[in-house]
Amino acid sequence: MLMLLSLCQSVALGSHAAAARAPVARAAVAAARPLAAGRLSRGLAQISASEAAVAAAPAGSGVRSDMRNIAIVAHVDHGKTSLVDAMLQSAQAISGSIDKDDRLMDSNDQERERGITILAKNAAIEYGGTKVNIVDTPGHADFGGEVERVLNMVDGVLLLVDAAEGPKPQTRFVLKKALEMGHRILVVVNKIDKPAARPDYVIDKTFDLFVELGASDEQTDFPIVYTSAINRQSGDEPDEVSDSMEPLLKKILDLPAPAADTAGSLQLQISNIGSDPFIGRLGIGRVRAGRVAKGQPLGLSAGPGEPVKSAKISELFVFDAMGRKAVDEASAGDIVVFSGLSEFNIGDTLVDPADPRPLEPISVEEPTMSISIGVNKSPFAGKAGKLLTSRNIRERLEKELETNVALQLKDTGDADSFQVYGRGLLHLTVLIETMRREGFELMIGCPKVIEQEIEGARCEPFELVDVELPEEYSGSVISMLGERNGNMLEMGSVSPEGIVSLQYEVPSRAMAGVKTKLMSATRGLAVMTTTFAGYKPWAGDFDKRDRGNLLSHEKGTATGHGLKNAQERGSLFAAPGDEVYENQIVGIHQRAGDLKVNVCRQKQLTNMRSAGADEKTNLSPPTPITLEEAVEYIEDSEFVEVTPAAIRMGKVGKK
Repeated sequence: MLMLLSLCQSVALGSHAAAARAPVARAAVAAARPLAAGRLSRGLAQISASEAAVAAAPAGSGVRSDMRNIAIVAHVDHGKTSLVDAMLQSAQAISGSIDKDDRLMDSNDQERERGITILAKNAAIEYGGTKVNIVDTPGHADFGGEVERVLNMVDGVLLLVDAAEGPKPQTRFVLKKALEMGHRILVVVNKIDKPAARPDYVIDKTFDLFVELGASDEQTDFPIVYTSAINRQSGDEPDEVSDSMEPLLKKILDLPAPAADTAGSLQLQISNIGSDPFIGRLGIGRVRAGRVAKGQPLGLSAGPGEPVKSAKISELFVFDAMGRKAVDEASAGDIVVFSGLSEFNIGDTLVDPADPRPLEPISVEEPTMSISIGVNKSPFAGKAGKLLTSRNIRERLEKELETNVALQLKDTGDADSFQVYGRGLLHLTVLIETMRREGFELMIGCPKVIEQEIEGARCEPFELVDVELPEEYSGSVISMLGERNGNMLEMGSVSPEGIVSLQYEVPSRAMAGVKTKLMSATRGLAVMTTTFAGYKPWAGDFDKRDRGNLLSHEKGTATGHGLKNAQERGSLFAAPGDEVYENQIVGIHQRAGDLKVNVCRQKQLTNMRSAGADEKTNLSPPTPITLEEAVEYIEDSEFVEVTPAAIRMGKVGKK
């Protein structure tokens, strides 16, 4: 017996040598050695996940062995959407072939352009007689609330990690939520075809992360599959991948089947909200117990002890491939979509009115940042857009509130302006960009963080910032984050490639403009990721920027002659031929303080000149500015003018 234990401990140490070397997880890995011994005898002693679910199910209930409900979670740009495309194609859920760049789940224009998933989406495939409901979740921290809610609908999680980068900050955030809910995890090492892929390192880092987050023995004994989603390849070993997603699909069927008390009292908790232009507001949720039918009299409750309102659903759907399929009835374990109710919120439960048993409500994440959105009052107002009034803006924002539950809207003292609250700057600018494309003209104010008083102390939101960059640029980045009251948590050793990693806690209000400056300071070689780190004591004041603005002196058309003189004073946003107005921000001054420049100045003509005497106008290309960069750049008393044709910045109160 002692010899067997010793052998098992040796196997554990050999399997996780890198984990044992990691100082942060050394004690946890030592505690996990008996788990590795369990792995050695897993083939003899371990029962299947479905059998375990049956054994743990209450009397009178069972499991839906013909179904799996899974979520795919990972850091941004690790290949979640491409993996879903590969699974859809492999299971022949979509007729025809799916191109490598299609990303079917990213149906929103901004999702395709930004290369990220913004909204959680559902799909379903059939494999081996089993229906697999798939939820593709966002990877960006601003949309992390979507991840928290959809994890309530699933029983298993595919944790996707990049074969070269390994677990990232958002991976940690999502994994912690999944582990707390007791979900079984299938680790998918994606992009195994990368030349820089290092799967052994990535698995060790993932194991360290599981242990550090307090995963149970069963959760830490995670199965692994290696994939190259874009090439439609998968396999059980990194050097043995086939041109098929079959190995991945087989591993998915080993995840727990949903517990299903089909004979019990109805419990359908709403986890997400959608909208359809024809049938109105949609509720999305999982049937926890009982059965639900179209037209059936139901009750709606906000939670235990809350009153039960009468309700009736008019349409009922289940997910089918990339779309929805109408059904007359659904039972416990199904993820459904319903319509017919206008007044409901995330976390509400549809119940049997004769035996109401509402579930505990799901908490919706609180906003951390606000921004003012109002009527465009610039001199160029009304020239490009078609939706201009405060009534148009209010109606659009109220419509957004129906589905974007992390958003809040409040009136201000000005009838032409509204204060909009969201989870972060990206969350808010995605909404503004959507409205711009719909034809709105807007005037955007300076973003402000939402403070809280916790135990009598003034607190503000913080971001956990991870930066990977070449060592020679680390000094300037450390200085920049230090000036913004950032607190260094960790500085890693230099890798063989000369890359060093930094981890900071920085106030959210200090992150405005950091990305642009970081890219400039490191010549575009840095990689920065941020995650919401919670509320912490107020960090104090700091200077947001050390240079002023170049302001247009008058209204007119920018000329090459005027811009040539202005560019000697700083860098410009305007180009020849651009229409500008007085006090528009046309560039960044090279010194502190604002400076007015005449970019519309015409060159004086005389009749005393020889051929070729005119001075050639050599202009530097203007600095392009995106909506996010513009909103990050402005301070109090400045604004961003957003129209379908242009994005401009200006100064108010300067005559």
